[in-house]
Amino acid sequence: MAFDGIVVSSLAHELSETLVNGRIVKISQPEPDEIILTVKNYDQYKVLLSASAGLPLAYLTGNAPAAPLTAPNFCMLLRKHLNSARILSVTQPGLERILRFEIEHLDEMGDLKKKYLILELMGKHSNLIFCDENNTIIDSIKRVSGFVSSVREVLPGRTYFIPQTTEKLDPFEIEADDFRGIILQKLMPLQKAVYSVLTGFSPLMAEELCQRASLDSQQPANTISAEEGLHLFRNLERMMQTVKEGSFTPVIYYNGKEPVEFSALSLLVYKDLTAVNFTSVSEMLEVYYAQKNQLTRIRQKSADLRKIVGTAIERVAKKYDLQSKQLKDTEKRDKYKIYGELLTTYGYEAKPGDKELAVINYYTGEPLTIPLDPMQSALENAKKYFEKYSKQKRTFEALTKYIEETREELEHLDSIRTALDIAVKEDDLVEVKEELTEYGYIRRHFERKAHAGQNNKGKKQKKVKITSHPFHYISSDGFSIYVGKNNYQNDSLTFEFANGDDWWFHAKGIPGSHVIVRSMGQKLPDRTFEEAASLAAFYSKSRDAEKVEIDYVEKKHVKKPGGGKPGFVVYYTNYSMLAKTDISQIALAGGQ
Repeated sequence: MAFDGIVVSSLAHELSETLVNGRIVKISQPEPDEIILTVKNYDQYKVLLSASAGLPLAYLTGNAPAAPLTAPNFCMLLRKHLNSARILSVTQPGLERILRFEIEHLDEMGDLKKKYLILELMGKHSNLIFCDENNTIIDSIKRVSGFVSSVREVLPGRTYFIPQTTEKLDPFEIEADDFRGIILQKLMPLQKAVYSVLTGFSPLMAEELCQRASLDSQQPANTISAEEGLHLFRNLERMMQTVKEGSFTPVIYYNGKEPVEFSALSLLVYKDLTAVNFTSVSEMLEVYYAQKNQLTRIRQKSADLRKIVGTAIERVAKKYDLQSKQLKDTEKRDKYKIYGELLTTYGYEAKPGDKELAVINYYTGEPLTIPLDPMQSALENAKKYFEKYSKQKRTFEALTKYIEETREELEHLDSIRTALDIAVKEDDLVEVKEELTEYGYIRRHFERKAHAGQNNKGKKQKKVKITSHPFHYISSDGFSIYVGKNNYQNDSLTFEFANGDDWWFHAKGIPGSHVIVRSMGQKLPDRTFEEAASLAAFYSKSRDAEKVEIDYVEKKHVKKPGGGKPGFVVYYTNYSMLAKTDISQIALAGGQ
């Protein structure tokens, strides 16, 4: 997440256009390190200013959280000074990750005064600092004493300044000679040389600059030729001119449905990903972090389930490997049977004490040497080989059955792990957990009846409330496409919801969702087949591949074998096609 100086510059530009000359009508502090200013400027705007160490942010929002009943001290201080105050400017010093709000207000005597509210978006060092017109700190949302930082104290009465912990250069003002004499002399990769020298440049934007100049970002900076260095500098100038003019193009890059990165400028480094453009950098940030937070929350919520599934897969895989090894050991069973039969036929030729017997194998006509136990007769050796054959035959028959059951259990667990990858909401995890419980991977919890003297027979199972539903997409030709999120939904879609002439899609030979296209008695266009196949490809174990082989068939040809696990089906007549995993152009119905 490149919340760098260029993104901050785009924010300063947007907030300046929106908030300047507006009046602050409300101030709230919903979190210890977060302030929300409500500004009236023709329309009413809410701007979130967060100095969170883990996620420092600033953007215009329409979804502000409720304020606490009792306002914290810093919030009360801002209300005292800034209630009804007017915002004069929103600026960014250089390309620093800093937003500076210049605010005008009337003091207790009715005189006009200026104050500055400064948001520093600097990771764990982020802060929101309130200063007077002389840059003297009045207070901050986080007080930093000399015991915490030897670089700068952030305490009431101290003078505010931007700490210069590294001697970086302003990319707006750097000259070609300095660029060549400093950056291109570094004994480090070109990308690192750029972001370690230029203020406000993140590794991502340094990589982008190299891409725009068609240079290898990992090439040592001091090996760049003079012509290449000049070309790189000219690209930097063009990039900075775009920033100076405020010609921003807010964009989020997606890998499938997962947001990968956001930027205030279009990026060549992500040209292979799906780009979604926004007219507002605030909207871009709000959408990106909402989607990222949702994915993070789902992964946190599913962590325990993933651990259970991972442990079970590891255990069953070891069991499968052991059974496979034991099965391989039985491959010699027919040899022992032949030894026994040949000894029964030719055993009279063996002499007492012989360690082997050379005979002709009457099955192949080839010579064969049979090892013998010299302490036993030929017939006793034959009996031993027959017993060995019988034992291995029994082992083979039993293992063949067991190994098939183990393989099915592995496939079942793999399909559950895929369902966890597909889940996008907490409700989607309920059915997955229920399936793990039904098959004994999770112990079912019980509720005790309220009356005293309760024994185990009085326990009753908790009812699981299912609120998750399959994905519903609309094809470009207007056909409804449904995608199961887990094995229970797959069964329900295929055998309860779908009609016989609907079309069924599934990734070939790997875990994935059942995809149903409602044909409504019509012939499906080729484009709908391709889009349904892409959905089956994306919602499968191979969603990260470029293309996936998909089987598709009319639903009436899909059968559920007796005793089959959830989601398991068989079909014998089908078509196949290679489908892309890119589903960005397929519409999700109802904004699911």
